[in-house]
Amino acid sequence: MHTNTSVIIQHRFCGPPSSGNGGYVCGLMAGYIDGVAEVTLRQPPPLDKPMVLEHANAGRVLLRDGEDIIAEAKPVTFELNVPNPPSFREATEASRTYLGFEYHPFPTCFVCGPDRTEIDGLRIFAGRVPENNMVSAPWVPDADLSDDKGHIRSEFLWSALDCPGYFAAIDDHYVPMLLGRLTARIDRPLTPGERCVVTGWRIRKDGRKHNIGTALFSGSGELCGYAMAIWIEVTGH
Repeated sequence: MHTNTSVIIQHRFCGPPSSGNGGYVCGLMAGYIDGVAEVTLRQPPPLDKPMVLEHANAGRVLLRDGEDIIAEAKPVTFELNVPNPPSFREATEASRTYLGFEYHPFPTCFVCGPDRTEIDGLRIFAGRVPENNMVSAPWVPDADLSDDKGHIRSEFLWSALDCPGYFAAIDDHYVPMLLGRLTARIDRPLTPGERCVVTGWRIRKDGRKHNIGTALFSGSGELCGYAMAIWIEVTGH
């Protein structure tokens, strides 16, 4: 029988200043799911506050803040047609056009915030790749993100697969959106200092709902993991 687990999202792993980065929170929850996980965010995850991971029926896991359900994870079957990536050099060039350099609604975001320092944040700045209608960025994960086996922890791989999806969804200006759901599959571990390429591309749009794909590659172009996100435009801004 599973026992419930206490979880605290540290402030370092914020998205907006007062809530957890969606990819990081989803990745934490995915660690309690056997196989591929689909994680649905129902409310902004609070920071620096004890919450409970509760094991439910059918292999599901709930993240609770008191009586409120913050997020729900469940096992799924998932495959995605992933476009070929640009090279590390091309991804580096694309990142120079990152829209977040001009304006960023959450400049301290753990994943894509330009105000975070080299080691403190992931600093994944996905810019447009005009030749193949995607966004891309280079990423060299730091050693402090690794586990006791020397692999980058899966919650940080999920983090890397999160924010580039937002910048794939928008064009050349900021549109307020929230991450509603993230489904990810990690097929190969990464090691600290490994040169990686992150990509994001549009799959379809239905009203205010955007289905976006993201992927993570080694520097040699090997596919390491991929995800599909649902981003929802926020009205009233």
